Amino acid sequence: MLTLLARTMTQAGRAKPALLARPVGVVAEWKRPVVQQEGLPRLPVPPLKQTCERYLAALEPLLCPEEMEHTRKLVNDFLTSGVGHRLQKGLERRAGKTENWLTDWWMQSAYLDSRMPVAVYTSPGVVLPRMHFQDRQGQMRFAAKLIAGVLSFKKFLDNETLPVQHLGGKPLCMDQYYHVLSSCRIPGPKRDTVVNYAIGMTPPTHITVVHNFQFFILDVYNSDGTPLTVDQLYIQLEKIWNSSLQTNKEPIGILTSQHRNTWGKAYNNLIKDKTNKESVRAIQKSIFTVCLDAPLPSVSDQLYYSRVAAQMLHGGGSRWNSGNRWFDKTLQFIIGEDGSCGLVYEHAPTEGPPIMYLVDYVVEYMKRSPTQMVRTPMIPLPMPHKLRFNITPEIKKDIEKAKQNMNIMVHDLDVRAFIFSEFGKEVLKANKMSPDGFIQMAMQLAYYRMYKECCSTYESSSLRMFKLGRTETIRSTSVDSFAFVKAMDDPAKQNSEKVALLVKAIKSHRTYADQAIHGQAIDRHLLGLKMIAIEDLTSLPELFMDTAYAVAMHYNLYTSQVGSKTDCLMCLGPIVPDGYGVCYNPMASHINLSVTAFNSCEETNATRFSQSLEEALQDMRKML
Repeated sequence: MLTLLARTMTQAGRAKPALLARPVGVVAEWKRPVVQQEGLPRLPVPPLKQTCERYLAALEPLLCPEEMEHTRKLVNDFLTSGVGHRLQKGLERRAGKTENWLTDWWMQSAYLDSRMPVAVYTSPGVVLPRMHFQDRQGQMRFAAKLIAGVLSFKKFLDNETLPVQHLGGKPLCMDQYYHVLSSCRIPGPKRDTVVNYAIGMTPPTHITVVHNFQFFILDVYNSDGTPLTVDQLYIQLEKIWNSSLQTNKEPIGILTSQHRNTWGKAYNNLIKDKTNKESVRAIQKSIFTVCLDAPLPSVSDQLYYSRVAAQMLHGGGSRWNSGNRWFDKTLQFIIGEDGSCGLVYEHAPTEGPPIMYLVDYVVEYMKRSPTQMVRTPMIPLPMPHKLRFNITPEIKKDIEKAKQNMNIMVHDLDVRAFIFSEFGKEVLKANKMSPDGFIQMAMQLAYYRMYKECCSTYESSSLRMFKLGRTETIRSTSVDSFAFVKAMDDPAKQNSEKVALLVKAIKSHRTYADQAIHGQAIDRHLLGLKMIAIEDLTSLPELFMDTAYAVAMHYNLYTSQVGSKTDCLMCLGPIVPDGYGVCYNPMASHINLSVTAFNSCEETNATRFSQSLEEALQDMRKML
């Protein structure tokens, strides 16, 4: 979920989705339109010894000398006993037989096997710049333009003319772009699946619109295949609004926010009824969803972005807009009557960059004057179809339980979103500092100042240089970052020493980031070795049972740089109960930041960490 280097787009090597009938791994219904990009390399399996050495280096700032010594012995046994080499050989065999040895495993272990709710726990939200609608018509007009913009982008996918992105001169895999639209997650009792309805004889031609918890099917193409114009979409949205004024409807969508096992059972119960099954299928098959949200209580300008970030992540609770969602849908745009806008996306099929590229395109499209948009043909349009649900007493009970759980989740999530306005990436580049590395070191400093120790830090990086590549972890905590944060507040250290240590820490971060994007970092390789051991039904090597492994994988800082041209901000929940979720978008002269934590953890506090992070950025800038 990161833009590490300048992304350049070229028309060379158009991304062509070819139909592929085989299901991928055990993700039974997931048929992948393979993007035919000739010459994309396969994801390598890193050398075993290299990963073991890098694993020990990553642990050094996190463990005491005795723990370190114990883990060194385990790593040495893993390398010399033959266990590591047997697993490595198994992984290499898998790499030889598959297009990408990691992708299916990653999708399962990171997303589809997870039983936590998707809302807050895995689905990121995006806050778009604030809109100032004068009235409801302004909201409808904005929604109509946005839908038209997404349909305009969809043309690139339908015509297979999406320009290939490049990173450092190398083409990137464009496969994920073909899974953003017309796809949906389907709950299962033990594991979920993802279905992409764009593949098949009749791709969907409708979107879902939800208002006051009521779902509508809106056909967005005319009978001749042309998309509806902005004016036509506006008329249809007005019809939807006027036929969903009742505010006492059961929030059926809130069921999708439940723990996955609970939702899996409720889902099977819900779709026993034929009408319900047809309504659910219509939502799942839609190209994307538009949520027309009720206004929330107004807050001060200072708290506005925090409130909207929370609205994007969970909807604000059962009293507000949490039932105005279908959280399993890959892409949901949210447009509030009060001008709050953004989206939430289900993470299993795609990472952040394809979503942000789509956002940048749509935002630019919406700036066009009406004269640049297509004239409206004067054809009467059919009434959008309202989806019906038969609510049995059992479904009603499931909805009540989902409301309670959602409200607990809303109260537990502490969200702080803010604009750091003192400087942006231009100042950092002028000082020959990597903006990403600088912000990561500021987080290390902020954390160290609060807790007097450092922690495992996850920064998402892209593996799209490889066919069907997803993500790898940049471990921002290093021996060098630890040396820098300890020195920063040490009065005995000269300023020049501190600057030298910062430069060294950023350089280390840059080196690790480079290893990650080239498939040479440690996290996915360790996951692969562990998966081979599980699939071989052998006992799990001691390396993976070691406390140090649990420490390494317990990310108290879960971070992501989400670069975009649009002045927007992504937000995501923490991935451990005592951790933080931090997103940042460095703009030319400011930085957009969001921090989340759980109120149920006494040690974490999103407001305190935000303040500590602001102070760290200021102090490091002064030091330069």
